[in-house]
Amino acid sequence: MTDSSVAPAAAGPELDHAARAAEGAARAAGVLVRELTGLDDLDGVIGLLATIWGRSDKPQMTIELLRALSKAGNYVAGAFERDRLVGACVGFFHAPAEEALHSHIAGVSARATGRGVGFALKLHQRAWALRYDVPEIAWTFDPLVARNAYFNVVKLAARPAEYLPNFYGPMLDAINGAEDSDRLLMRWPLRDPAVVAACTGGGTGTVAADELAAGAVTALSMGADGAPEPGRLDGATSLVAVPPDIEGLRTADPGMARRWRVAVRDALTGLAARGGRIEGFDRTGWYVVRRDA
Repeated sequence: MTDSSVAPAAAGPELDHAARAAEGAARAAGVLVRELTGLDDLDGVIGLLATIWGRSDKPQMTIELLRALSKAGNYVAGAFERDRLVGACVGFFHAPAEEALHSHIAGVSARATGRGVGFALKLHQRAWALRYDVPEIAWTFDPLVARNAYFNVVKLAARPAEYLPNFYGPMLDAINGAEDSDRLLMRWPLRDPAVVAACTGGGTGTVAADELAAGAVTALSMGADGAPEPGRLDGATSLVAVPPDIEGLRTADPGMARRWRVAVRDALTGLAARGGRIEGFDRTGWYVVRRDA
């Protein structure tokens, strides 16, 4: 328990369901997820995040900041494999009127990827937020990272709300490099039926081939040379491609990675200006954008 001034909500079916889903996800991932308040644990979070992002010389967090966030009742949690920290997540509250938690950063060590540790962390965060009657969690992610798009849009059933060009500026780390740090702002309505279903493993992705057969148009695709190929922005349903491995592309061909950044930005913001909303993601690397007739 933190020192939050917000009283926990009374136990009930909703909280019990969220807690059971979080516990099940943690068991499936082989981890224990818990809140962190002690200096040793918080120092472990700093080291883990710095290693993941390759920022040992300039960590994203300081021990003083994490200690203050925790003391003030914000969310600081870690996932442990036995006694080893393999994942961490940090969030802080929005302005009071917004009734939301902003999940600022989450990461999983390379030794624990692909096991559902990130899913376990998010479900723990959801159960924690509901315990304090917080109805929504928001966060940002890089829209070019296909696996994260699938995780956020499909696995968690979060909703893309806003495209944020160069949100952080150049981040100068091993993952983002020195290019523009475009982000999608996600909103996760914790009581939404789609979210409840997703948290019990019911998230389902969109199939791009089915959308094309139903009349979707291609707003951005990948050419035979791996380059982005702009298409049409006038469809009721549009598909926007992302490269399969943008992080590898940033190292192998920074110029091509930059072209993809601009192309995806132009496609998604152009569709949003026409009333389009991202409503799905195909695991092979396509955003599905729909607009009202």
